[in-house]
Amino acid sequence: MRRGLDDLTEGTDGADALDRLAALEKFTRQLDWNLLRTFMMIVQEGGITRAADRMLLAQPTVSNRLKRLERQLGRRLVERGAGTFRVTAHGDLLYRECVEIYGNISRLNVLLRDIREEISGHVSIVMASHVQSPLLDEVLAAFHESHPLVTFSIDVTTSTDVTQQVQHKTASCGVCLVYDRVPGLRYEVLFREHFQFFCGRRNPLFGRTDLTIADLRDQPLVSFKTDQLSGVLRPVALLRTQERIEGRVVGTTSNLEEVRRMILAGLGIGPLPMHVVEADVREGRLWPLPPYESPPAVDVYMVTNPATHLNRAEAAFVEALREKVAATPARERIYPYPLPGRPTRTEVSPTTKQK
Repeated sequence: MRRGLDDLTEGTDGADALDRLAALEKFTRQLDWNLLRTFMMIVQEGGITRAADRMLLAQPTVSNRLKRLERQLGRRLVERGAGTFRVTAHGDLLYRECVEIYGNISRLNVLLRDIREEISGHVSIVMASHVQSPLLDEVLAAFHESHPLVTFSIDVTTSTDVTQQVQHKTASCGVCLVYDRVPGLRYEVLFREHFQFFCGRRNPLFGRTDLTIADLRDQPLVSFKTDQLSGVLRPVALLRTQERIEGRVVGTTSNLEEVRRMILAGLGIGPLPMHVVEADVREGRLWPLPPYESPPAVDVYMVTNPATHLNRAEAAFVEALREKVAATPARERIYPYPLPGRPTRTEVSPTTKQK
């Protein structure tokens, strides 16, 4: 329509052209669709009288609308007289534009009817092993209930790989531990977890309530590959260094569940997130070891890439997770959260050692 209206100014120059352009700009801002529709009917019916009959209007009404349109455009659109009806070149141009406009308008109802309000699409989440958070679980459950058409894939890998996948735009978002931040990515703390050393029932330290940090110094160790001063578990590595816990390293892995497996199997003592293994402690499979105060704290982040073009489902899920974090007090995002009945080392009966 803009191009067509510009063409109507051909043949003008100087101040007259500027005046016409100003008039056209005003016309587009104050466009009366009824005038265009009336003009289209006049051309299609080949006359004002027949157009009035089709539109169920009086002939003077249709004639006045045509005059108003010509006045607004400053162009003669139809040559008419006794027994004469001819669409001018400008009128023919405008008619073709009107047909295009009304063709699009006539499809609006169909297009709007076909739009599905439900959010659909796929959300790909990549996360570090054994991320355990009621906050994340609640968001996932509520989001699925609200948007049942959305599908998910959750891949478990190392924290380093989580960051790389988000950076390379192959994941909607990541959940992981962080040491070095990648420029350009967005990091938001979801929760804080605390690590403690544990042993399994096959270990001679299991069930003892008289332990000190000195009892751990020569014990064989199992741990994460990132349990280093330059890794995401730096707080744990720092504690080992400060307390001189320097036993022989028997096993390492990038997977939390495999660290737990090796501890349960008696390969050695090792660090695990306290809230993740609460059930193991309560049911006598793992025994908490010193130090009992001020355990190492590690933050778990949601990592996103602002340069990634998210689909509706991805954008909605990330926003839902952000809103949940914002609505949850910080103290409730520190694990283990002090819930009534949470087991401590003194609440585990030494008799469980015999199970």
